[in-house]
Amino acid sequence: MEAKESSEDADAPPARGASAGLLGASSSFHKKPLLMVDIDGVISLFGFAGHTPWTGHSGAVAEGSRAGYSLGEGQGEVSYATIDGIPHFLSRAAAAHLLDLTADFDLVWASGWEEKAEEYLPRLLGLPAGLPFLHFERGVGGTGSSNAHWKLAAIDEHAGSRPLAWIDDSFNDACHAWANARPMPTLLIQTAPERGLTSRETSLLVTWARGLTPPRAGARDWLAPGATPPR
Repeated sequence: MEAKESSEDADAPPARGASAGLLGASSSFHKKPLLMVDIDGVISLFGFAGHTPWTGHSGAVAEGSRAGYSLGEGQGEVSYATIDGIPHFLSRAAAAHLLDLTADFDLVWASGWEEKAEEYLPRLLGLPAGLPFLHFERGVGGTGSSNAHWKLAAIDEHAGSRPLAWIDDSFNDACHAWANARPMPTLLIQTAPERGLTSRETSLLVTWARGLTPPRAGARDWLAPGATPPR
């Protein structure tokens, strides 16, 4: 059953490029839920209201330059980077929150960046190296899709029987229907792309993860926060 939240509402790492489904064989062997992490709109910010953190800056912006910006909860800081010729404003606050979340989740990159997440983000933001990333079939929406439904098949296969949270800036009805139909606890958290992952979403994720009940001896299923164990 899905638990839905929006930013506007209220062991050793796996091998690089782990194929979908590799970690989903049995929930009882894993102590943490999965966290599927989008990048654009979660770490790489966009959609600023008529300006960027470098508005008013004279001259070219150097690779790795940092600037302050408003999160709506205080000031944050972004680093500027060009990746395959595309400029990105990478939130250092979001990176710090993801590092905190590794205590409660096993992170998986669920982004059209695919292997580029491993190539760039540990170096640019100090995020853990060796995190698995999902590969998406380009015939299922591709990276140009404006909604997250093109990720569902890969996420579902990789997650298997494990509980998971998924943080993304773009969900649609198909995402919520899939989450509601999963037999394992599932949480969707939506971010605002101009703010990305903030302390609010991080708190929701931690509260949910720590409220899960791992399978008891002889049982297979995790229990969602507040659920009553079967007799």
